[in-house]
Amino acid sequence: MTNAAEAVEHAITSRRAIRAFLPDPVDPTLVRRLIEVAAQAPSGTNMQPWKLRVIGPQARARLETALVAALDSPDVPAEEEYRYYPETFREPYLARRRKVGWDLYGLLGVTRGDVAGMKRQSAANLRFFGAPVALMLTVDRDLEIGSWLDLGMFVQNLLIAAQGHGLQSCPQAIFARFHPVVRRELAIPESEVVVCGIAIGHADPDAPQNRLVPEREPVEGFTTWLD
Repeated sequence: MTNAAEAVEHAITSRRAIRAFLPDPVDPTLVRRLIEVAAQAPSGTNMQPWKLRVIGPQARARLETALVAALDSPDVPAEEEYRYYPETFREPYLARRRKVGWDLYGLLGVTRGDVAGMKRQSAANLRFFGAPVALMLTVDRDLEIGSWLDLGMFVQNLLIAAQGHGLQSCPQAIFARFHPVVRRELAIPESEVVVCGIAIGHADPDAPQNRLVPEREPVEGFTTWLD
């Protein structure tokens, strides 16, 4: 295996969702470079449907204040702008979801029924877990599922590029639930769907939640080899 191949594999296999960041800033030039690299993602007929907003300090302060306030607001929509998860979970997905959720809460000391503890974690999520780089991804509403796949490849490129530069990240679907607030504070038109946020920075090595390493299904569990 070449050094280049090893570096790519290491960036992929070492990356995981980080939920507590150090305040150390990230050079804006590097952020731009990560975006340029991510934009090499493939897309059907080269549509490049992803739309990205890099949220600066003032806009971020307004956004986070409004989002945390929305946690207790009756005006928060009951459902996300789009359906990320199935309406009813079944196995094996239900067991996987429960395990990773309770493993995370266990590291945080949040027990079953601890509503306040869960709300604290949601608030941290809405604050991009303290990461110095806060991003928001959208896609045009009139595009089809293929463009969503393209956007997913852009996001993955961005996460892996960040990892390769010694940065950690967390893609965050929670912002879709609060899409009216995100749309208002970031001036996102109704013609775009709020898909997810991304936090990027340096992981806090002392944060217990960053010790979470979700289990992965072995290759045999999802692969069929055809002769």
